[in-house]
Amino acid sequence: MNQQKKPLKTYLVGGAVRDQLLGLEIKDHDYVVIGSNSEQMLAQGFLPVGKDFPVFLHPKSKQEYALARTERKTAQGYHGFEFNADSHVTLEDDLLRRDLTINAMAMGTNGHIIDPYGGQQDIKDRVLRHVSPAFAEDPVRVLRVARFMSRFKHLGFKIHPTTMDLMCQLVNSGEIQALVSERVWQEIKSSLNQKTPSAFFESLRECGALKILLPEIDCLFGVPQTAKWHPEVDTGIHVMLAIDQAKDLDNDVAYAVMVHDLGKGITPPKILPSHRGHELAGVPLVKAVSERLKVPNHYKKLALLVCQWHLHAHTIMELRPNTIENMFSKMSAYRKPELLEKFVLACEADATGRWGKEFQTYPQANYLRQLFTAAQNIDKQSLYDAGYTGQELGNQIRQLRTAAIKSRKQQLKKL
Repeated sequence: MNQQKKPLKTYLVGGAVRDQLLGLEIKDHDYVVIGSNSEQMLAQGFLPVGKDFPVFLHPKSKQEYALARTERKTAQGYHGFEFNADSHVTLEDDLLRRDLTINAMAMGTNGHIIDPYGGQQDIKDRVLRHVSPAFAEDPVRVLRVARFMSRFKHLGFKIHPTTMDLMCQLVNSGEIQALVSERVWQEIKSSLNQKTPSAFFESLRECGALKILLPEIDCLFGVPQTAKWHPEVDTGIHVMLAIDQAKDLDNDVAYAVMVHDLGKGITPPKILPSHRGHELAGVPLVKAVSERLKVPNHYKKLALLVCQWHLHAHTIMELRPNTIENMFSKMSAYRKPELLEKFVLACEADATGRWGKEFQTYPQANYLRQLFTAAQNIDKQSLYDAGYTGQELGNQIRQLRTAAIKSRKQQLKKL
């Protein structure tokens, strides 16, 4: 038979096998091809997509098929690898290079599972364990393990002690500092909407990576807050609780919750456990983190709004109408009402991310929405008819909005 037409020997690998064993929905099907080469793949109509190593898209299903490969560390950082994808690489060789045993399994077309490194047992034991000592050659794996914890902690998974040792080794060797911002951000972003996002940050903190990658969050642990408003007291614990509250919200909202209290990390010790002024103090820190991680602009904009104004949302029932109208105006809420809704959701996650039954509800959310609706729906036509223009028109609009907010507050007070 012509080599180029010989049937490919393929196996389903990685996450699809793992998630099937866990009874989870399978989102991606990735395949490895054994005993083949690029020429044969192209001859059978596969489309090349890989840059660093041969990966192809199936001509019909468009699923990914990669040639089996091995890798060798040649330089610092996660780009510092040399790959070998010749036809002599075995399935076991390919699985050996993978990060965790639960990701190092394959399934043949007959449904038989190939598991040379104990992935099935580790799934039963609910443990994340490295496949080989080569784990310590790639700093990205520290982030990946942390992300898997955010995805699987609710199922009872823990990081194996020897794997945590290797994660600490990667941190202490300085390899973690070789990670580029874009890759760090992708792992953070992917973790924020998992089942337990806080597990990502807690895992990084345990191995020392959080102090290097996100020192602004790491330093929040151990910072006290007033127990009356924060029964959990520790600021770091509060932020973790809030992050978990935001897991089902839009990703940009979850990010805003993640960075909303950075100002508490630089509160002068002499005024603790009070954090007076932490909102404005946190604004430059949110800017710095967002720019360092290169997060999308709309993420940064929302995060800055939440950081600066979240206490206004929490105390909305006590604020004066003109203060509330000013907040809406400064937030550009009238032009972008969807931004205000995201702001409200972030504030709700912050407020309910605390210990204690009294913090499980957040009536301020609907209260704030109703005040905004009242301000948004004023009749401006009479002002145009009266001939107001320019700055005077703006002043009149603000007065009408403030009056509408005041009226609605009075109505709500009677309910």
